[in-house]
Amino acid sequence: MNKRAEQPVRVGVADKNPLIQAALKHLLSADSRFELIHVASDCEGFMRNIEREPVEVGVIGWIFGVCDGRYLLDHLNALEQGPRIIVYTGDENRMVPSQVMAHGGAAFVSKSEQPAVLLDTIATVAEGRMVFPFIDVRAIYDNPLATLTRRELEVLADLASGRTNKQIARDLGVSLNTIKFHVRNLFQKLGVNSRSQAIAMYLRS
Repeated sequence: MNKRAEQPVRVGVADKNPLIQAALKHLLSADSRFELIHVASDCEGFMRNIEREPVEVGVIGWIFGVCDGRYLLDHLNALEQGPRIIVYTGDENRMVPSQVMAHGGAAFVSKSEQPAVLLDTIATVAEGRMVFPFIDVRAIYDNPLATLTRRELEVLADLASGRTNKQIARDLGVSLNTIKFHVRNLFQKLGVNSRSQAIAMYLRS
C-alpha cells in the first residue's frame, strides 16, 4: 500500500461564505481520503493558516471582498512549498478558469458541479495532476489584465480614477518607488508606454 493510500490528504479551505465552509467541513470529514486541517474566511486568514500548518491541497473561493483568487495564488506561488490550489467558485465568468491556470492554480471546479466532482478533484490534484474544464489555451492571455497581480490591478484602478503615484503610495501605505515599480511592471505586461494607454485598456476590459 502506498503512502497516499495510508495517509489522508491534508486540506485547507478558504471561502467567505459560512454555508460553503460548513458544507465543505461536512464533505471532507465524511471522506476518509481527506483530513481538513483549517478553514479561513479571507486571504489573510488562509495565509496565516498555511504558515502555521502546511497542507497539501487548498480549496479556495475566487472573490474575498478586498482580495481575490489571483492575489492569493500569486502569494502562494512565492512560497517554497505552498499547497496545490483548487479554485471552487460560483463565478460564471468564462475567463476565470484560464486566469486560475495563468496564475498557477492546479484546478478549477464550479459550485454548480456535484460535490463528488470536487472531492475527486482534490484527490487528483494531491496526486500531482491538474484538473480544468476545456480551455482554449490561446485565450489565456487574450485579456491582458489576466496577467496582472492583485496589487497591479489595484494600482491600475487607482490610475484610472485619476490619482497620482504619490497619492496611490500614500493611500496604500507604501513607498513612491514601490508604486513606480508596479506601474512599470503593469505597463510591460499590458504592452503600453503611457498611463493613458493603460487606462484605456483597463476601461475597455
